[in-house]
Amino acid sequence: MEIKDIKRVYFVGIGGIGMAALARYFMSLGLPVAGYDRTPSHLTDELAAEGAKISFDDAMAAVSEPFREADGTLVVYTPAVPDTNVPLSFFRMNGFEVRKRAYVLGQVTRNSKGLCFSGTHGKTTTSSMAAHVLHCGPVGCNAFLGGILKGYDSNLMLSATSPYSVIEADEFDRSFHQLTPYIAVVNATDPDHLDIYGTEEAYLDSFAHFTELIRPDGFLIVHTGLKLVPRPPEGVRTYTFSRTEGDFHAENIRTGNGTIVFDFVYPGGKITDIELGVPVEINIDNAVAALAAVWLTGTLTPELARKAISTYPGVERRFEFHLKEKGPDGRVIIDDYAHHPDELKSSIRSVRALYPGRRLTVAFQPHLYTRTRDFAPEFAEALSLADEVILTDIYPAREAPIPGVTSKIIFDDIKNDDKIMISKEDFVNTMKNRKFEVLLTLGAGNLSLEVPRLIKEL
Repeated sequence: MEIKDIKRVYFVGIGGIGMAALARYFMSLGLPVAGYDRTPSHLTDELAAEGAKISFDDAMAAVSEPFREADGTLVVYTPAVPDTNVPLSFFRMNGFEVRKRAYVLGQVTRNSKGLCFSGTHGKTTTSSMAAHVLHCGPVGCNAFLGGILKGYDSNLMLSATSPYSVIEADEFDRSFHQLTPYIAVVNATDPDHLDIYGTEEAYLDSFAHFTELIRPDGFLIVHTGLKLVPRPPEGVRTYTFSRTEGDFHAENIRTGNGTIVFDFVYPGGKITDIELGVPVEINIDNAVAALAAVWLTGTLTPELARKAISTYPGVERRFEFHLKEKGPDGRVIIDDYAHHPDELKSSIRSVRALYPGRRLTVAFQPHLYTRTRDFAPEFAEALSLADEVILTDIYPAREAPIPGVTSKIIFDDIKNDDKIMISKEDFVNTMKNRKFEVLLTLGAGNLSLEVPRLIKEL
């Protein structure tokens, strides 16, 4: 189904961040949008207020009449929704056009120059940074992001005239294989989603295949030091990047007084004195990747680079400050979406750099039984970097329990003596009675929802 032939769109799993961006895109075209999700959320509330008809009942009776007509109805689903979902089964059995979110996103972006940001970690921040840079310039962009960009209050940017689209290229369920990048960025390839891929070799091969999809007139930007062996088509120009080396990198990095400033080095030149709007060490890498992609479009100027990176507001749940009490002894609470062992290490080390000498409490909610099973020793190693660990029960998301897989298989290997294991429901009462200095909450589940409640109690 071509976009011009679509009369209405139904989303199965409309509350997902990527699904919400597509829902908003189709509503911007004036098309009726409806959908199902398991539970209400702030995002589903916003979509409903914007005109989407949303139900939380897994029954056909909850699907309004126009969306039961196969003619002109596009059904978009996310792999996170089980095949047993009643509306999804109905649509599949009755001749509807049923497509994954990634396929539809590929269709939407096929006729633009797509800047596609992939990687085990870093893709949300680098894609949103690049989108912000382009948005601050004269060309603009369309952007489909994996997080709510603060200051924009949205994960979607629209431009009627820009030739560029910025896309978060998600490797889960091989979704990024539906894209045709003009510029592809690979931030990291540390194994993840082994419930999908099975082995590290298959995971790496999936990224290699992603590089095969780049347009022949396009570009590939790869972080240095990865195990990945890219397979770009003939004609694609390949570059490397990192914090300290590669075709694109940073130099003259200055950290102090809560700021990070660096010079951006690109092939044949540099842009001096770029200050990070979100001054976290990992954002040096992220900013280099974003600036490299925009530089390859030919639209980056020194003035734009300095202005955009210094005003980058950050993404909700990506190293987000919730409490910063004044004074040297003021309590600090930071929430981060980190849910892979390497992400935990990076986040913990970033907090250490920001608050040297202060006691760091890390509260972690593991995400998925399979990820907990596959990386339990690595999670324990990462959490051992904290002074105190609060470990909650596993957030299952789309998964059924696996016998023998609980948070305890992480807990037992954590080196710290100061560690406890609690339920998420006990988090607020536990923390309000503990004297913490810097609290870092980590995970891709729903522990972050407890942070505002804790602050209210404090």
